[in-house]
Amino acid sequence: MKKKIKIAPSILASNFSLFGNEIIDICRAGADYIHFDIMDGHFVPNLTFGPDTVKHLRKYTKKTFDVHLMIKPVDKFLIPFIKAGADIISFHPETVKNVEKTIKVIKSYKKKVGLVLNPNIKENKIYPYLSKIDLILVMSVYPGFGGQKFMKNQLKKIKRISEKIKKEKLNIDLEVDGGINIKNAKEVLEAGANVLVAGTACFKGGKKFYKKNISDLRKQK
Repeated sequence: MKKKIKIAPSILASNFSLFGNEIIDICRAGADYIHFDIMDGHFVPNLTFGPDTVKHLRKYTKKTFDVHLMIKPVDKFLIPFIKAGADIISFHPETVKNVEKTIKVIKSYKKKVGLVLNPNIKENKIYPYLSKIDLILVMSVYPGFGGQKFMKNQLKKIKRISEKIKKEKLNIDLEVDGGINIKNAKEVLEAGANVLVAGTACFKGGKKFYKKNISDLRKQK
């Protein structure tokens, strides 16, 4: 079955002084998810948001909160982010001692689980868990900062994962994050992704352009 193309604006690229309004405006413009880049200054070289930020923004929309944990250790922060309102929690396998155990904790709260692949991590690392997860997030930059250039060499990885999902008839979303814009969205979607995370490409120009920005990304398929 053909999956719907979903656009997940990264709130990291929004105007922090207008956080609540930005959430409302980007959702009205057609966002499917709101993507949160959670960075700890340890696993990745930057600091962003904690559970309280997610909690305070939850009241502004019922859209899916897509939370990407770029933190180590992950496990002690799972429940705080779940209780804050996360709908999807994605984590890097290398940040936990027992991947299956972490997946079980997230699933026990009826939340969706994603596994994340940095550009240097091969996809077979997560294949043992495919029957247990809902999403695979392929990073097309090394995480830590917004505004990086898309790494085109990740397209082959995206395509291989897409083919694996189709071959095994798995109900897994394939998400891509890092340097996504109007110039490369088409080839990312053609490689098999169905969820695009985009920061600058969604928020550029201010709220009067949000709808067009999202529509332009979505129609590249």
